Amino acid sequence: MTSIYIYSPSGAVRDKAAFKRGLKRLKNLGYDLEVDPSSLSTFERFAGDDAERIESITRAAKSGADVAMITRGGYGLTRILDSLPYKTIERAVKSGTHFIGLSDFTAFQMALYSKTKASTWAGPALLTDFGSEAEPDEIMLSCFEDLNSGRGEGTGWRLNSSSSKSLFLKGLKGRESLNISNAVLWGGNLSMVCSLLGTPYFPQIEGGILFLEDIGEHPYRVERMLMQLYHCGVLTNQKAIIFGSFTDYKLTSHDKGYGLKGVFELLQQKIKTPVICDLPFGHVPLKVCLPFGQKVTLATQDHEVFLFWNHHDHAH
Repeated sequence: MTSIYIYSPSGAVRDKAAFKRGLKRLKNLGYDLEVDPSSLSTFERFAGDDAERIESITRAAKSGADVAMITRGGYGLTRILDSLPYKTIERAVKSGTHFIGLSDFTAFQMALYSKTKASTWAGPALLTDFGSEAEPDEIMLSCFEDLNSGRGEGTGWRLNSSSSKSLFLKGLKGRESLNISNAVLWGGNLSMVCSLLGTPYFPQIEGGILFLEDIGEHPYRVERMLMQLYHCGVLTNQKAIIFGSFTDYKLTSHDKGYGLKGVFELLQQKIKTPVICDLPFGHVPLKVCLPFGQKVTLATQDHEVFLFWNHHDHAH
């Protein structure tokens, strides 16, 4: 039976009903759960003060669980990156614990990889994905189960629109297919990625595949962050840029047709790197599990995009 350790390294859990629903659903799915004693702690907007959250991360790393899953994102990890027990977490990863999450968790993933090269997983969190009032997305559940059972070797998706296809083709220099192998997959929440630029916690990855998503950011702010990555040379050093979901923003009359499509088209004009959209990942119910820090193969055929990786079985 797969064991899951539930902990809160970032924002405080306000929705106790979602917390209980998430635990119940995971138990009904057959998972063995251990809940960190400070999962429901509160200090200001955080799930406990800095020391308490560092201790919860340490307990997660020492739990011996197959999976260490965050309750939610929010904000809080950036302020404790200089105090995390990186060696302890690295040992846990080597022993088979899959640390998984998204949003603010991106800071944890970036810092851990920078310090140790340990691989983690971008994927579901307890409240939003298992504790929602609606039933969890079936594809998300299937991907999570594949990860835990050792069957997960990759994922794929279809470009959803002709504009996505034409944007993708602009980066192929006349070719209609793409095959990139042995490239490190990394990224996550765009705001968190940008927040670590110029710090010791930003991975120096060249020739990688960078995936990005965000929530509540207007397209002009998305563009501003992408231009920051562009001007720093991060985007031009990658073999491919993959965009997931960008949700919960509102266009205004001032935009006059300006939107995400224009943002991505501008980026493709500035870089030669292929830009691919529609990755099923982000602050949305349908999300795949992605191995941050593992080497992957990216391949395309017609309107289909595929990511493959070698799954490492549990060491427990």
